Amino acid sequence: MALTSRCSARLITSACFSTTAGAHLPARDTPSSSSSSKATSRKRPDQVNYVGTSFSDIPDAEHVNYRWVTANDLEREREPPVRVKMLVRDFIEDSLYNPHYGYFPKQASIFTAREPIDFGGLRTSVEFQEEVASRYAAYGPDGEGPGRQIWHTPTELFQPWYGQAIGQCLVSEYLLKYFPYEDFVIYEIGAGNGTLARDILDFIQAEYPDVYDRTRYNIIEISGNLAHLQREKLCEAHPCVSVTHQSIFRWDKHEPAPCFFIAMEVIDNFAHDMIRYDLRTLEPYQGLVTIDANGDFSTYYTRVTDPLISSFLGLRRRLMHPPPIPRLLKLSKTFRTFYTNLPFAPNLSPPEYIPTRLLSLLTTLRRHFPRHRLLLSDFSSLPDTIEGVNAPVVQTRYQNTTVPCSTLLVKHGYFDIFFPTDFERLRDMYEHLLSQPTPPSDTPPRVSPLATSASPLAIGKDFFSSYHPQSRRTPLDGIVSASGLPVGERKSGVFTHAEFLGTYATLEKTRLRSGENPLLDLYQNVKFLF
Repeated sequence: MALTSRCSARLITSACFSTTAGAHLPARDTPSSSSSSKATSRKRPDQVNYVGTSFSDIPDAEHVNYRWVTANDLEREREPPVRVKMLVRDFIEDSLYNPHYGYFPKQASIFTAREPIDFGGLRTSVEFQEEVASRYAAYGPDGEGPGRQIWHTPTELFQPWYGQAIGQCLVSEYLLKYFPYEDFVIYEIGAGNGTLARDILDFIQAEYPDVYDRTRYNIIEISGNLAHLQREKLCEAHPCVSVTHQSIFRWDKHEPAPCFFIAMEVIDNFAHDMIRYDLRTLEPYQGLVTIDANGDFSTYYTRVTDPLISSFLGLRRRLMHPPPIPRLLKLSKTFRTFYTNLPFAPNLSPPEYIPTRLLSLLTTLRRHFPRHRLLLSDFSSLPDTIEGVNAPVVQTRYQNTTVPCSTLLVKHGYFDIFFPTDFERLRDMYEHLLSQPTPPSDTPPRVSPLATSASPLAIGKDFFSSYHPQSRRTPLDGIVSASGLPVGERKSGVFTHAEFLGTYATLEKTRLRSGENPLLDLYQNVKFLF
């Protein structure tokens, strides 16, 4: 199996190497032995920015004997591993979330405003940017080496008004559909410092006390430090809060009640897999990362064997989402043969990063939260991404300056790795999964005041009308709508940041004296799914 790139783990900010032409497919899935292994073993241990790939290179045969690991396997490791190989998503997940050396547990800090910004006291957006910069400066200058990894979210920047907008959205849906028959149940993942939960609950307590009395707010948090902070910040002021220190990907509890599931600025850091297509056969190959004894990285490709990658590719075919391959290459085998035989022509497509962990989240919601409503927001596009389709931004801070990188293969724990999301494709995936039959559950059926005593579908879902709106999901047996008819929930929609907040936010609270409103004007590359 051919090597496509190699770089040193000790290289902090420089781009290492990337290629499309230098990636070669083997005659079989296991790499052949070659003298390149000897060259690698002789590499000086202090060498950095090492490029060992040419058109004739094949990867070090030694990597066949490396231990195959996953991010879960590495959770107990206190140092980044060596002499291992793993899928790209496990490399990303280990780099970001390993409890001992990962980026989020050890390096990242969330920008927190001690006092809300007085938007009415600022004249223009320039003054607003200066105010934000001054609050960043309060954290102090960076020292030598990688700097303080500080990042902000709209939740922190526009507190409490952003959180109140989210709360208004959720309460409106709850009052319309479930009050007073069902409790107001909310789940949040990636709750950060707990600011969004606090602002939502403060708002509901002040404006909707009857709803607050029925509220149960559940946080699922992968970071032990943040889970402790959330408990300190929330549980005394709002006893309805429960914080569970656990990854959502390991969630195994069934929630039969109607609930709202919040994921704000979370899925951009979900690990992706990397695939490339053989341009001769259009067969997909999965990307793997190897780490040698010196801690240096390599990538190579094998035929797809991972079940999660296979599931994603199969779902994409069913939804007729085309792979990122030029149309002529897809239509004509003759043209593919001609193209791949050109001098220096690549035989692999550019890297594509596919959201396999996002698919895991949607599957978890379908299995364990069958009556949820999802509210999700994140980046729909990003600047300064590395090479590839749906590629991430890889960056760090160095001496108070954000430094983007041109490779994914960077030292564990010092770099943020975050991806854009194609929200239209996400909506299609989500609705398709929800349309599938409910998986069997060991939990006995839940009796709900909104459920009918007899199955409304027993006489046929088309009894009242054969017309079924395209904007609604297939109705669930025994569950009726607010009108009392089994017409199904409304399907999710995609909204821009300005569209969503223009509907639910109190806009005069964030309007500047010039009439500008940074709550609407910023984050133009952010979308909502609801």
